[in-house]
Amino acid sequence: MPRIDEELKSRFESEQQKAMLNVLFTANWFKSRQVELFKPYGISPQQYNILRILRGAKERVNMHCVKERMIDRSPNATRLTDKLIAKGLVERERCEEDRRVVYVRISKKGLELLSTIDKKNKLAQQQDIERLSEPDAAALNRALDAWRG
Repeated sequence: MPRIDEELKSRFESEQQKAMLNVLFTANWFKSRQVELFKPYGISPQQYNILRILRGAKERVNMHCVKERMIDRSPNATRLTDKLIAKGLVERERCEEDRRVVYVRISKKGLELLSTIDKKNKLAQQQDIERLSEPDAAALNRALDAWRG
């Protein structure tokens, strides 16, 4: 993959500006790869994230909990979950004490889909992960954590 200045055919005011744009550009690159990976399964990267959250929860959770755990904290998480419910990948349950509260859990069909996707996704991620050494990844993680303050 070409360097960011070659890719964008641009010069930068500072290394910090270059780093910021590189993070944004690279995040979009990863997201495009995810979109292509999930397309055959009829789900988006955000829906995949919701399914993984629900699998990890191991029991029903409310939508507020799902939204808090999302990587891409989309305001339309409920709509995305409704689409997963329509596909039979997630089950919805109303709270008997407070009808405004809605619980969701991953269905058997959702678990099966995740299992299928995980096999393919693991291979794709491994290829990307191997491009960065363990020390470089640790340095990048420190830098990104420092940036977010």
